[in-house]
Amino acid sequence: MTFKVFVDGQEGTTGLRIHDYLAQRTDIEVLRIDADKRKDSAERARLLNAADVAFLCLPDAASKEAASLVDNPNTCLIDASTAHRTAPGWAFGLPELCAGQRAAIRAAKRIANPGCHASAFILALRPLVDAGLVPAGLPVSATSITGYSGGGKSMIAQYEAGGDPALASPRPYALGLAHKHLPEMMAHTGLQRTPTFMPIVAAFHKGLAVSVPLHFSQLAAGTTGVQLHAALAERYAGERFIRVMPLGEPENLSAGFLDVQGCNDTNRVDLFVFANAEQAIVVARLDNLGKGASGAAVQSMNVHLGVDEGLGL
Repeated sequence: MTFKVFVDGQEGTTGLRIHDYLAQRTDIEVLRIDADKRKDSAERARLLNAADVAFLCLPDAASKEAASLVDNPNTCLIDASTAHRTAPGWAFGLPELCAGQRAAIRAAKRIANPGCHASAFILALRPLVDAGLVPAGLPVSATSITGYSGGGKSMIAQYEAGGDPALASPRPYALGLAHKHLPEMMAHTGLQRTPTFMPIVAAFHKGLAVSVPLHFSQLAAGTTGVQLHAALAERYAGERFIRVMPLGEPENLSAGFLDVQGCNDTNRVDLFVFANAEQAIVVARLDNLGKGASGAAVQSMNVHLGVDEGLGL
Protein backbone atom coordinates (compact mmCIF):
# COMPACT_ATOMS: atom_id res chain seq x y z
CA MET A 1 0.00 0.00 0.00
CA THR A 2 1.19 3.52 -0.80
CA PHE A 3 0.56 6.39 1.63
CA LYS A 4 0.36 10.03 0.59
CA VAL A 5 2.49 12.35 2.74
CA PHE A 6 2.78 16.14 2.71
CA VAL A 7 5.36 18.20 4.60
CA ASP A 8 4.09 21.71 5.31
CA GLY A 9 7.27 23.66 5.93
CA GLN A 10 9.42 21.46 3.73
CA GLU A 11 12.28 23.96 3.49
CA GLY A 12 13.06 24.09 7.22
CA THR A 13 15.65 21.96 9.03
CA THR A 14 13.10 19.42 10.30
CA GLY A 15 11.17 19.31 7.03
CA LEU A 16 14.30 18.72 4.96
CA ARG A 17 15.39 15.87 7.22
CA ILE A 18 11.92 14.27 7.05
CA HIS A 19 12.21 14.37 3.25
CA ASP A 20 15.56 12.58 3.54
CA TYR A 21 13.90 9.78 5.51
CA LEU A 22 10.95 9.56 3.12
CA ALA A 23 13.20 9.42 0.05
CA GLN A 24 14.28 5.92 1.10
CA ARG A 25 10.70 4.62 1.11
CA THR A 26 8.83 2.80 -1.65
CA ASP A 27 5.54 2.92 0.28
CA ILE A 28 5.35 6.74 0.39
CA GLU A 29 4.12 9.18 -2.24
CA VAL A 30 5.37 12.64 -1.28
CA LEU A 31 3.03 15.50 -2.16
CA ARG A 32 5.00 18.65 -2.95
CA ILE A 33 3.92 22.26 -3.10
CA ASP A 34 5.27 24.58 -5.78
CA ALA A 35 7.74 27.09 -4.39
CA ASP A 36 5.59 30.05 -5.43
CA LYS A 37 2.56 28.63 -3.58
CA ARG A 38 4.13 27.87 -0.21
CA LYS A 39 2.13 30.69 1.38
CA ASP A 40 -1.03 30.04 -0.62
CA SER A 41 -3.57 28.88 1.97
CA ALA A 42 -5.84 27.30 -0.60
CA GLU A 43 -3.06 25.20 -2.12
CA ARG A 44 -1.74 24.21 1.30
CA ALA A 45 -5.26 23.22 2.37
CA ARG A 46 -5.66 21.11 -0.76
CA LEU A 47 -2.46 19.19 -0.09
CA LEU A 48 -3.08 18.86 3.65
CA ASN A 49 -6.48 17.32 3.01
CA ALA A 50 -5.16 15.06 0.24
CA ALA A 51 -2.56 13.50 2.54
CA ASP A 52 -2.82 10.39 4.68
CA VAL A 53 -0.18 12.00 6.91
CA ALA A 54 0.85 15.66 6.96
CA PHE A 55 3.86 16.90 8.90
CA LEU A 56 3.66 20.46 10.20
CA CYS A 57 7.22 21.82 10.31
CA LEU A 58 6.22 25.38 11.08
CA PRO A 59 6.31 28.00 13.85
CA ASP A 60 3.61 27.60 16.49
CA ALA A 61 1.12 30.12 15.10
CA ALA A 62 1.50 28.77 11.57
CA SER A 63 1.00 25.20 12.80
CA LYS A 64 -2.24 26.17 14.50
CA GLU A 65 -3.36 27.87 11.30
CA ALA A 66 -2.44 24.81 9.22
CA ALA A 67 -4.36 22.51 11.57
CA SER A 68 -7.43 24.69 11.13
CA LEU A 69 -7.27 24.12 7.35
CA VAL A 70 -7.79 20.36 7.68
CA ASP A 71 -11.33 19.05 7.42
CA ASN A 72 -10.56 15.59 6.04
CA PRO A 73 -11.14 13.20 8.98
CA ASN A 74 -8.69 10.73 7.45
CA THR A 75 -5.72 13.11 7.44
CA CYS A 76 -3.32 12.53 10.33
CA LEU A 77 -1.36 15.63 11.40
CA ILE A 78 2.04 15.29 13.05
CA ASP A 79 3.01 18.69 14.41
CA ALA A 80 6.72 19.34 15.00
CA SER A 81 6.08 22.70 16.68
CA THR A 82 5.47 23.44 20.35
CA ALA A 83 1.84 24.37 19.73
CA HIS A 84 0.05 21.13 20.66
CA ARG A 85 2.38 19.16 22.96
CA THR A 86 0.12 19.49 25.98
CA ALA A 87 -3.12 20.21 24.10
CA PRO A 88 -6.23 18.07 24.69
CA GLY A 89 -7.01 15.79 21.77
CA TRP A 90 -3.39 15.52 20.63
CA ALA A 91 -1.41 12.34 21.30
CA PHE A 92 2.16 12.87 22.44
CA GLY A 93 4.45 11.39 19.80
CA LEU A 94 6.80 9.43 22.05
CA PRO A 95 5.96 5.73 21.58
CA GLU A 96 8.26 4.68 24.45
CA LEU A 97 6.58 7.02 26.95
CA CYS A 98 4.44 4.44 28.73
CA ALA A 99 2.26 1.37 28.22
CA GLY A 100 -0.53 2.22 25.82
CA GLN A 101 1.26 5.11 24.12
CA ARG A 102 1.69 3.27 20.85
CA ALA A 103 -2.02 2.45 20.83
CA ALA A 104 -2.79 6.14 21.41
CA ILE A 105 -0.56 7.18 18.50
CA ARG A 106 -2.02 4.46 16.29
CA ALA A 107 -5.56 5.70 16.94
CA ALA A 108 -4.84 9.44 16.83
CA LYS A 109 -5.33 11.80 13.91
CA ARG A 110 -3.52 14.56 15.81
CA ILE A 111 0.02 13.82 17.06
CA ALA A 112 2.35 16.34 18.70
CA ASN A 113 6.04 15.61 18.11
CA PRO A 114 8.14 16.08 21.27
CA GLY A 115 10.90 18.66 21.57
CA CYS A 116 14.50 17.48 21.49
CA HIS A 117 15.43 18.49 25.05
CA ALA A 118 12.07 17.27 26.29
CA SER A 119 12.41 13.81 24.69
CA ALA A 120 15.72 13.22 26.47
CA PHE A 121 14.48 14.59 29.81
CA ILE A 122 11.20 12.65 29.74
CA LEU A 123 12.78 9.35 28.75
CA ALA A 124 15.32 9.72 31.57
CA LEU A 125 12.87 10.78 34.32
CA ARG A 126 9.47 9.24 33.60
CA PRO A 127 10.44 5.65 34.59
CA LEU A 128 12.03 6.90 37.82
CA VAL A 129 8.93 8.87 38.79
CA ASP A 130 6.66 5.95 37.86
CA ALA A 131 8.80 3.59 39.97
CA GLY A 132 8.50 5.89 42.99
CA LEU A 133 12.25 6.46 43.16
CA VAL A 134 12.03 10.15 42.24
CA PRO A 135 9.21 11.86 44.16
CA ALA A 136 6.76 13.70 41.90
CA GLY A 137 7.13 16.79 44.09
CA LEU A 138 10.94 16.90 43.85
CA PRO A 139 12.31 20.21 42.48
CA VAL A 140 14.39 18.69 39.67
CA SER A 141 17.07 20.51 37.72
CA ALA A 142 18.56 19.61 34.34
CA THR A 143 21.24 20.83 31.96
CA SER A 144 21.25 20.14 28.23
CA ILE A 145 24.14 20.67 25.86
CA THR A 146 23.20 20.68 22.19
CA GLY A 147 24.57 21.34 18.75
CA TYR A 148 23.66 24.53 16.93
CA SER A 149 21.43 22.84 14.33
CA GLY A 150 18.61 22.90 16.87
CA GLY A 151 18.48 26.67 16.49
CA GLY A 152 17.27 26.46 12.88
CA LYS A 153 18.52 28.02 9.67
CA SER A 154 19.58 31.40 11.06
CA MET A 155 21.67 29.91 13.86
CA ILE A 156 23.18 27.32 11.51
CA ALA A 157 24.20 30.10 9.12
CA GLN A 158 25.64 32.13 12.00
CA TYR A 159 27.88 29.29 13.21
CA GLU A 160 28.89 28.08 9.78
CA ALA A 161 29.84 31.58 8.62
CA GLY A 162 32.59 31.60 11.25
CA GLY A 163 34.57 34.63 12.36
CA ASP A 164 32.60 35.37 15.55
CA PRO A 165 34.73 34.70 18.67
CA ALA A 166 31.58 34.65 20.85
CA LEU A 167 30.54 31.39 19.18
CA ALA A 168 33.74 29.56 20.09
CA SER A 169 32.62 28.83 23.64
CA PRO A 170 29.42 27.12 24.85
CA ARG A 171 26.50 29.53 25.28
CA PRO A 172 23.87 28.98 28.01
CA TYR A 173 20.48 30.39 27.04
CA ALA A 174 16.79 30.50 28.13
CA LEU A 175 18.01 32.08 31.37
CA GLY A 176 14.61 33.71 31.82
CA LEU A 177 13.69 30.20 33.03
CA ALA A 178 10.74 29.90 30.65
CA HIS A 179 12.02 27.54 27.96
CA LYS A 180 9.28 26.43 25.57
CA HIS A 181 9.86 22.71 26.33
CA LEU A 182 9.11 23.06 30.05
CA PRO A 183 5.34 22.42 29.90
CA GLU A 184 5.79 19.07 28.14
CA MET A 185 8.76 18.14 30.34
CA MET A 186 6.52 18.55 33.37
CA ALA A 187 3.32 17.11 31.91
CA HIS A 188 4.82 13.91 30.54
CA THR A 189 7.07 12.98 33.47
CA GLY A 190 4.42 13.38 36.17
CA LEU A 191 6.51 15.99 38.00
CA GLN A 192 4.48 18.41 40.08
CA ARG A 193 7.04 21.24 40.03
CA THR A 194 8.48 22.94 36.97
CA PRO A 195 12.07 21.74 36.43
CA THR A 196 14.89 24.25 36.61
CA PHE A 197 16.31 23.83 33.14
CA MET A 198 19.40 25.32 31.51
CA PRO A 199 20.15 24.48 27.87
CA ILE A 200 23.56 25.24 26.38
CA VAL A 201 24.36 25.52 22.67
CA ALA A 202 27.90 24.82 21.50
CA ALA A 203 29.95 24.91 18.31
CA PHE A 204 29.12 21.49 16.90
CA HIS A 205 26.41 20.72 14.36
CA LYS A 206 24.24 18.16 16.11
CA GLY A 207 23.98 15.90 19.10
CA LEU A 208 22.37 16.50 22.49
CA ALA A 209 22.75 15.27 26.06
CA VAL A 210 20.46 16.14 28.97
CA SER A 211 21.91 15.60 32.46
CA VAL A 212 19.75 15.35 35.58
CA PRO A 213 21.58 15.42 38.94
CA LEU A 214 19.96 13.54 41.83
CA HIS A 215 20.90 13.34 45.52
CA PHE A 216 19.85 10.11 47.20
CA SER A 217 18.89 11.98 50.37
CA GLN A 218 16.02 13.54 48.38
CA LEU A 219 14.82 10.31 46.78
CA ALA A 220 12.88 7.31 48.10
CA ALA A 221 14.61 5.81 51.12
CA GLY A 222 17.36 3.40 50.18
CA THR A 223 17.59 4.46 46.54
CA THR A 224 20.92 3.65 44.89
CA GLY A 225 22.42 4.03 41.46
CA VAL A 226 21.78 0.32 40.89
CA GLN A 227 18.06 0.85 41.52
CA LEU A 228 17.88 3.85 39.18
CA HIS A 229 19.60 1.86 36.47
CA ALA A 230 17.35 -1.17 37.03
CA ALA A 231 14.20 0.95 36.73
CA LEU A 232 15.37 2.32 33.38
CA ALA A 233 16.45 -1.11 32.13
CA GLU A 234 13.12 -2.66 33.09
CA ARG A 235 11.06 0.09 31.45
CA TYR A 236 12.96 0.02 28.16
CA ALA A 237 13.59 -3.71 27.84
CA GLY A 238 12.91 -4.64 24.23
CA GLU A 239 12.77 -1.06 22.94
CA ARG A 240 14.65 -0.96 19.65
CA PHE A 241 15.56 2.73 19.81
CA ILE A 242 16.55 3.02 23.49
CA ARG A 243 19.72 1.61 25.02
CA VAL A 244 20.28 1.66 28.77
CA MET A 245 24.04 1.60 28.92
CA PRO A 246 25.76 -0.75 31.40
CA LEU A 247 26.28 0.71 34.84
CA GLY A 248 29.86 1.67 35.62
CA GLU A 249 31.34 0.52 32.32
CA PRO A 250 34.51 2.44 31.31
CA GLU A 251 33.34 2.20 27.68
CA ASN A 252 30.54 4.68 28.50
CA LEU A 253 33.17 7.41 28.56
CA SER A 254 35.98 8.27 26.18
CA ALA A 255 39.09 9.12 28.21
CA GLY A 256 36.77 10.22 31.01
CA PHE A 257 34.44 12.30 28.84
CA LEU A 258 30.90 11.69 27.58
CA ASP A 259 30.60 11.92 23.79
CA VAL A 260 27.55 14.16 23.28
CA GLN A 261 27.54 13.25 19.58
CA GLY A 262 27.55 9.50 20.18
CA CYS A 263 24.00 8.97 18.85
CA ASN A 264 24.36 11.15 15.77
CA ASP A 265 22.85 9.84 12.53
CA THR A 266 20.66 7.39 14.46
CA ASN A 267 17.14 7.38 15.87
CA ARG A 268 18.56 6.04 19.13
CA VAL A 269 18.55 7.31 22.71
CA ASP A 270 21.32 6.20 25.07
CA LEU A 271 20.62 6.39 28.81
CA PHE A 272 23.39 6.45 31.42
CA VAL A 273 23.48 6.39 35.21
CA PHE A 274 26.65 7.68 36.86
CA ALA A 275 26.55 7.26 40.64
CA ASN A 276 28.47 7.10 43.89
CA ALA A 277 27.20 6.37 47.41
CA GLU A 278 25.40 9.71 47.77
CA GLN A 279 24.58 11.09 44.31
CA ALA A 280 23.72 10.17 40.76
CA ILE A 281 23.59 11.86 37.38
CA VAL A 282 21.17 10.43 34.84
CA VAL A 283 22.05 11.32 31.25
CA ALA A 284 20.03 10.89 28.06
CA ARG A 285 21.83 11.31 24.72
CA LEU A 286 20.27 11.60 21.26
CA ASP A 287 20.62 13.21 17.84
CA ASN A 288 18.60 16.42 18.08
CA LEU A 289 17.74 16.16 14.36
CA GLY A 290 16.94 12.44 14.59
CA LYS A 291 15.11 11.09 17.64
CA GLY A 292 14.96 14.70 18.82
CA ALA A 293 12.96 15.90 15.79
CA SER A 294 12.55 14.38 12.31
CA GLY A 295 13.30 10.77 13.23
CA ALA A 296 10.76 10.88 16.04
CA ALA A 297 8.14 12.29 13.66
CA VAL A 298 8.71 9.51 11.12
CA GLN A 299 8.66 6.91 13.90
CA SER A 300 5.25 8.19 15.03
CA MET A 301 4.04 8.10 11.43
CA ASN A 302 5.11 4.47 11.17
CA VAL A 303 3.29 3.61 14.40
CA HIS A 304 0.17 5.42 13.22
CA LEU A 305 0.17 3.71 9.82
CA GLY A 306 0.76 0.27 11.35
CA VAL A 307 3.97 -0.42 9.43
CA ASP A 308 7.36 -1.47 10.81
CA GLU A 309 8.21 1.18 13.40
CA GLY A 310 11.80 1.45 12.19
CA LEU A 311 11.00 1.68 8.49
CA GLY A 312 13.25 4.29 6.89
CA LEU A 313 15.05 4.97 10.16
